[in-house]
Amino acid sequence: MGSALTALLKRDRLVVVAALTAVTLLAWTDLFWLSGHMAMPMASSAGAADAMAGMDMDAMGSAAAPAFRVWGPADFVFMFAMWAVMMTGMMTPSVAPMVLLYASFGRRAAADGMPFASAGWFFGGYIAVWIAFSALATGAQWALTSLALLTPAMVSASTALGGGLLIAAGVYQWTPLKDSCLGACRAPLAFLMAHGGFRAEPAGAFRLGVSHGAYCLGCCFALMALLFVGGVMNILWVAGLTILILLEKTVPGGRAIARMSGIVFVVAGVWLIFRGG
Repeated sequence: MGSALTALLKRDRLVVVAALTAVTLLAWTDLFWLSGHMAMPMASSAGAADAMAGMDMDAMGSAAAPAFRVWGPADFVFMFAMWAVMMTGMMTPSVAPMVLLYASFGRRAAADGMPFASAGWFFGGYIAVWIAFSALATGAQWALTSLALLTPAMVSASTALGGGLLIAAGVYQWTPLKDSCLGACRAPLAFLMAHGGFRAEPAGAFRLGVSHGAYCLGCCFALMALLFVGGVMNILWVAGLTILILLEKTVPGGRAIARMSGIVFVVAGVWLIFRGG
């Protein structure tokens, strides 16, 4: 029985890893595709802007004033989908240890004849939190765009805004709330025990995933705001933040990494503000 269970656990582990890897790769493939296709109209806009720069400003008059196109419902839906895909691609790697732990306990329970909800329900609850965050992020992007604080390339058009976000994110990396949320993300088993353990029913597993996602959101929301600094569709910047989040949550010394990055963000924010001033 022991050897058979061990074989099943190994097989389940491979299946879960393969599924999470597929989700991550699909999300990043879509991000690369979006980045390439969104860069083309931006390049055309930049070329038009260069041509307009050589014109007589008096002749252009107020017609040159609207630098940003007003969003319609289709724009909001498109941007929301983009954020949802990006959050899935960024956060799936760091939640993998928790999902693997859940799947392992689920297999053991099934081997003992006890019903147990699939780890997919837990993962679904976790991702639901980040999809909800995507709606908020889309709203923030719309507001910043309406105020002309974001460029068409979805990068901060204000050194004060960019520097302020960097400083705020850096300071947050040192707060007790960050430490508490990061601790829940770094210790999956302790989190589960503190929240009543695993759930046998799908609804309970989904709610547990939502709870874990809420802690993860508390840990990472300030870092996500930095996407407006480096560029929402800047793949290297998105990848850098993804790696930072993964290191914070999974490697020894993750708390130290979070605090060191906080210092870097504060210094970068101060430099950006003074450079702009």
